[in-house]
Amino acid sequence: MHFQTLDTGLFKLDGGAMFGVVPKPLWNKLNPADEQNRCTWAMRCLLFEPDNSTANRRLLLVDTGIGDKQDAKFFGHYAPDRTHSLVGSIQAAGYSESDVTDVLLTHLHFDHVGGAVKRDGDRLVPAFPNATYWTHSAHWDWAIQPNPREKASFLAENILPLQQSGQLKFLNQQLFPFETIALVYVDGHTEKMTLPIFHVNGRLVAYVADLIPSSAHVPLPYVMSYDVRPLLTMDEKAQLLKRAADDDWILVFEHDPVVEAATVEHTDKGVRIKEKGRLADFL
Repeated sequence: MHFQTLDTGLFKLDGGAMFGVVPKPLWNKLNPADEQNRCTWAMRCLLFEPDNSTANRRLLLVDTGIGDKQDAKFFGHYAPDRTHSLVGSIQAAGYSESDVTDVLLTHLHFDHVGGAVKRDGDRLVPAFPNATYWTHSAHWDWAIQPNPREKASFLAENILPLQQSGQLKFLNQQLFPFETIALVYVDGHTEKMTLPIFHVNGRLVAYVADLIPSSAHVPLPYVMSYDVRPLLTMDEKAQLLKRAADDDWILVFEHDPVVEAATVEHTDKGVRIKEKGRLADFL
């Protein structure tokens, strides 16, 4: 079995948008803002190869970062750090793009799906030629007919080529080929965001995507302004954190610039971080 995080680089997002109603004097201590009020965030993906035979080998990639196909004006808003890339990290793990058999997209916002499609001359094509791309059909419908609040996050060039290629499948309509992964759907951040929960070495590992984008977002009021249903996010987060604290889950944070993973515990202030570190340290 192979299971690891992938570093695809850093980018910047407005701190107020990322922390919602939490006052800046509080969140700025956790992730200091630059002169434009932007904080630095990771785009951390996952790579998973279960124990299987060579004849039936599967390699799963979870999320794909921001990609590199947009123009300079687009990237100027987000100041991406190109020190690491998705393809480079996959290769450093000992694989190639053609080895990936499945790509699970937690949701289709540009910083999660941008690397799923690449430019090939004048064409836009799937970046992983042998992969099936997975999302929920209700989220797909939400993305291709976006509401005004999320329209800037759903970019046609990131998602329509997946359908046009014939490589797109829907999790709620076809069998997801990984028996040791449970899928949880949440609706606060966006419609039917998918959170995979892995059974690894006797532990449960939850990739919490934008439900809990960083370790700083564990307290319930720390909810992003990007969320379409913030009160629902709080309820969904409370339910997941209770399960995680009760059963000693490992949480993997997609956007935390420093902390890859953590466990949580019940305290008199609610669920809080217990231990934090690299994913490999917990397994």
